[in-house]
Amino acid sequence: MKITISKVKKGMRYLKHYGLKEFIVRLQEKMEAEDVPYEPWYEKHRATEEQLLGQRKKAAGWKDAPVVSVVVPLYCTKEIFLREMIASVKAQSYEKWELCLLDTSEDTAVERVVCEYSKEDSRIVYRHLPDNRGIAENTNAGIAMASGEWIALLDHDDLLAPDALFEAVSLIRKGWRKETGLEASFFVQGAEKQVPYDMIYTDEDKVDFEGKHHFQPHLKPDFNIDLLRSNNYITHFLLVRRTLLDQVGMLRKEYDGAQDYDLILRCAEGARAIGHVPRILYHWRCHQESTSENPFSKQYAVDAGRRAIEDHLKRMGVQGEVSASKDMGFYTVRYPVSGEPLVSVIIPSKDETETLKKCLASIEKSIYSNYEVVIVENNSGPETFDFYRSIAGTETETDGVRVFEGTLSGGQRLCIAVWTEGFNYSALNNFGVRHARGDYFVLMNNDIELMRPDWLAEMLGTCQRKEVGIVGAKLYYPDHTVQHAGIVVGVGGNARGIGQNMFAGLPGERTGYLHKASLAMDYSAVTAACLMVKRSVYERVGGFEEHLAVAFNDVDFCLKVRALGMLVVYQPRVEAWHYESKSRGSEDTPEKAARFGREIEYMRNHWIAILKKGDPYYNPNFSTVYPNYSLRDHS
Repeated sequence: MKITISKVKKGMRYLKHYGLKEFIVRLQEKMEAEDVPYEPWYEKHRATEEQLLGQRKKAAGWKDAPVVSVVVPLYCTKEIFLREMIASVKAQSYEKWELCLLDTSEDTAVERVVCEYSKEDSRIVYRHLPDNRGIAENTNAGIAMASGEWIALLDHDDLLAPDALFEAVSLIRKGWRKETGLEASFFVQGAEKQVPYDMIYTDEDKVDFEGKHHFQPHLKPDFNIDLLRSNNYITHFLLVRRTLLDQVGMLRKEYDGAQDYDLILRCAEGARAIGHVPRILYHWRCHQESTSENPFSKQYAVDAGRRAIEDHLKRMGVQGEVSASKDMGFYTVRYPVSGEPLVSVIIPSKDETETLKKCLASIEKSIYSNYEVVIVENNSGPETFDFYRSIAGTETETDGVRVFEGTLSGGQRLCIAVWTEGFNYSALNNFGVRHARGDYFVLMNNDIELMRPDWLAEMLGTCQRKEVGIVGAKLYYPDHTVQHAGIVVGVGGNARGIGQNMFAGLPGERTGYLHKASLAMDYSAVTAACLMVKRSVYERVGGFEEHLAVAFNDVDFCLKVRALGMLVVYQPRVEAWHYESKSRGSEDTPEKAARFGREIEYMRNHWIAILKKGDPYYNPNFSTVYPNYSLRDHS
């Protein structure tokens, strides 16, 4: 990497902001070589001239093609940037566009350049304002110039890929079909078969000062409300139906610096459907004066972003406390607990009493105290039963089921229900639920040790949201590398490509691709080693599938909840050590291998649609072999 004065200055800014320890961690992460180098990957995947010609021919035959108004506020834009931006719009393979340029520059240099283009192309519309009203009101003035059915927002020094409008309009024309509840978000529940898109966004990358070298690709998931509350991941390229803008209102000057974040949140609340084009179609220019190069240059933008999230939560009727993280432009939302509902912590366990003691001790440190613990005993030896009697002395038997009852140190109920059949993780949890009294269940392995006393309050506050069905945790191996940070369906490679834990093996002090290991976000699944679920949701989906005795039962369970249109939220502030699978043993016999094969087949038979189509919370350009958000190598 070439050392320049600007990079040294940038490094000093980061050192001052993060401190030495965190700065070194981030520097090491940044310096690591990409698994698949991005620039050659981008060159391989960008539209070819032949493809662009085909797009022009195809678009010419569309009878229902909308006019897209690309709105660009201008202010003292450098001539080279201005010309390249205009050229990138003129190069679009979809030609039914207009370019609305609203200029608030103090001299006539910008006007001179624009008039040169507008004389040759009537689709380029120009207006000069004598006063600079700020980015929000300047953009609104540009929107007022627009005649298109769709409004697209472009920054004055950025670039569009030549197929950007074609790909967006292709998606607009398709509409959104509710093939399965897996696509549903709480914004579009109850949708009919065909729903028109009201908002579209694309993937993006950064391009250098000269507009030649591409880097830092931002490959996005389909709409993800919890990720959007953590960070404005949608950003560029954004297209909004004009009728939706009329409904939610234009940009607001009180959010200058995060005016697009505020607008996106309001549009997401009102949109009938939100579309995502998983292609790099927007290039964010990175130079010394740009926010992309120096995020610390606009602290007011961070504050405006926090206020935008707070107002969004109020409009949605959701209680939440928003704070900015150390990573500029990233936020934390804490959802306070409402009331004091009883939570049942259900722990299947066999022997390993020292491990179980550690698990129980960590639970008992919880600052939320209205919980009970249900241990599901599974064929332990006599010494383990001696331990049970020492912590739960009252033993009864009802309908052939032995139960030990006692209390924990804080007075909470402790129930130990004895399961006498063989190991079946699904059946063990379903059996445990029958002995639970809570309105919320926490399913927990006996080899979990919780790291923070607020874990239960964090889980419960998130799970109480009406649109949430399940909340998962961030788990670490004993060496403080990540064991689980959400599950993506279809990742894993070979026969195991049903689903895999994300960021497995990542050093615990790191945050991963665009900080995703440390951001609250929605996933298709989380591990049942530590998850919370509403009792009503558990019962509605029929609990765990007992045909899945060992593998994939948590993935199947989460997908059933997603099929209801409910969210599965990864909550990284719930952290725990996971001394993985001490009770279970390995897949080392022909019988276990055969069982594993049957479980794979079950998942393929029941969830073939998502396995074929791909996980909506994972960009199709990412690897389906490695669970770390690395690029997919199609060679």
